[in-house]
Amino acid sequence: MARKQQNDDLLIEDELAAAFLNDDDSQQQVQTAAQPQEQDKRDESWNDEEDELPGQLAVDVYETEERLVVKARTAGVNKEDLDVSISDGILTISGTLSSGDDTEANNWHIQECYWGEFSRTVALPVAVKEDEAEANLKDGVLTISFPKIQQEQAKRITIQ
Repeated sequence: MARKQQNDDLLIEDELAAAFLNDDDSQQQVQTAAQPQEQDKRDESWNDEEDELPGQLAVDVYETEERLVVKARTAGVNKEDLDVSISDGILTISGTLSSGDDTEANNWHIQECYWGEFSRTVALPVAVKEDEAEANLKDGVLTISFPKIQQEQAKRITIQ
């Protein structure tokens, strides 16, 4: 029974990993799940890579009748630690999430929260008036909205 539980745990771990990795990584995950020492080596290299790459900020992008809106959860980030810029329809949001705790932990039991630099670049799906952007940080949610550039309706051309 314990063996069945262990296999089920490995399967669930593989499914979770596949949800967050690209196809190449998920294939490697499936191939090496039965090889614990190789799994440990990959886990160690993954932790090394994590230190080098900034976190990626999750965003929602949607339209209203007159505006394009981008929302991002930035709970715990001060306004001064955020940088928002736009150029040629490309929006970039970056910043730093500080734990606020200056003490050095010497033995972690669980570490699930991301602390450090993050960034996200989004190509806006519609033309907007970049110089009329509005940004607001309220209750840990960054909301950036742009007035849309109204596209002219297609004019029917009569064939003669």
